[in-house]
Amino acid sequence: MSLESTVCEATEALRLGELVVYPTETFYAIGADALSVTAVDLMFQVKNRERGRPVGLIAADAEMAFAIAQETPPLAKILATRFWPGPLTLVLRAKAGLHSGLLGPDGGVGVRVSSHPLASQLSRSLGRPLTASSANRAGQPPARSVKEARAMLEDQIKVYVEDATSTAQLPSTVLGFEAAAVWVIRPGAIAIDEIERVTRAKVRQ
Repeated sequence: MSLESTVCEATEALRLGELVVYPTETFYAIGADALSVTAVDLMFQVKNRERGRPVGLIAADAEMAFAIAQETPPLAKILATRFWPGPLTLVLRAKAGLHSGLLGPDGGVGVRVSSHPLASQLSRSLGRPLTASSANRAGQPPARSVKEARAMLEDQIKVYVEDATSTAQLPSTVLGFEAAAVWVIRPGAIAIDEIERVTRAKVRQ
């Protein structure tokens, strides 16, 4: 099956509430329609992941990403302009209606625009954000290839979208916002000094 056919099959599976595994610019991820409560429930079940640990999302573009937030801090827009598409996750106060398992204790949801063309294509084809939880079961290392993902998740995934093996060594950098300040929730692929240079503000760590 061609890659184009696989992407079409994966998009249809997502529309039906199924799970897919797909490549990102960091690791392989389990994708579910982030706006479907039943699909997100299934993702948690397959990963055997406890609630209370929020799951990041991937959107096709900044407009889709910011549409799930109550408001977008000015510094978030500056960072998105500089680092999206790319491995930077911004935690924003979520609009009502998102699955509670996607949210942090303060009601924030993490979202990024992936620089991997297949990740952005899937979200764009679906027309909705995707979950971007690492393709593994809880407690196991994130998959860097479809082979590794299949070994852990087997037939509980409807479609595996294969690309070159991931060479990422770090996950996305995760940032939160408070008033006019930026703080680091998780260090990652984008260095803090780069973020400070762009925002011209001290980043809390």
